[in-house]
Amino acid sequence: MKLRGLIFCLGLLAIIVLAAVFGPYLSPYGVGDLSAARLDPPSSAHWLGTDMHGRDLLTRLLSGARISLLVGLVGASISLLVGVTYGLVAGYLGGRTDNAMMRFVDILYALPRIVLVIVLISLFDLKLKHLLDGSFLAPLASYARLLLLFVGLGLVEWLTLARIVRAQVLSIKERPFVLSARLIGQNTPTILFRQILPQVLPIVLTYLTLALPAVILEESFLSFLGLGVQAPLASWGTLLADGAAMLNPITTPWWLLVFPALTLSTSLLLLNFLGDQLRSQPKN
Repeated sequence: MKLRGLIFCLGLLAIIVLAAVFGPYLSPYGVGDLSAARLDPPSSAHWLGTDMHGRDLLTRLLSGARISLLVGLVGASISLLVGVTYGLVAGYLGGRTDNAMMRFVDILYALPRIVLVIVLISLFDLKLKHLLDGSFLAPLASYARLLLLFVGLGLVEWLTLARIVRAQVLSIKERPFVLSARLIGQNTPTILFRQILPQVLPIVLTYLTLALPAVILEESFLSFLGLGVQAPLASWGTLLADGAAMLNPITTPWWLLVFPALTLSTSLLLLNFLGDQLRSQPKN
């Protein structure tokens, strides 16, 4: 039953990813196409209705999925790279080095991580745009905020993984195959990445399924506050912000809030369920 649940979860996630990649191309409407049907409720012409500018909500939702999933994947990958490397080094070297490195992790844990991302964006958003404008990377200037989201969210999500990897390395480094590698003269990087890393890889991959929803949720929160993805790009967070802004006592275009919220919550639920299923799989 657990294997069936895992396959079912993977299938639904694959559908969401494929819809995000190919959906906007298959839609009869462009992402920025405007029509006279403003705030039109769901109908046969617009399955999820239209927004305040007459844009098809389903098309924008699929386009926003690209940004949200991309931020989640890149941010989780950065946290994976930093956390695994940090945990490997701390656990293997041990002693005072390990103690100093983990005290630094404790200090970062005490800080509100989402505030650090907000500060990073506030300080470097305009500076990065100006820097890119004056170089051969000028076409990327409009994506400066997105690049900062990649880096910022990735650099605040690695702390838990570093602790997990360090704990695993502390027990693995005393095993015979690691001691044999030392005796034959293998250097530290070779031992870390060829001998020890494969042993912790399963738990690292499981962590990835938990980091993805965390990064996606944080991006959505920042975009909801207006500190994340900026127009003309859209993400699930910006769509939620647009929907919430349209709710008032006179008009209640519920579809602008309900459908983005359902898409976001379903995706996060599937990713968390996938992580639970991977953790509960029997170890060989």
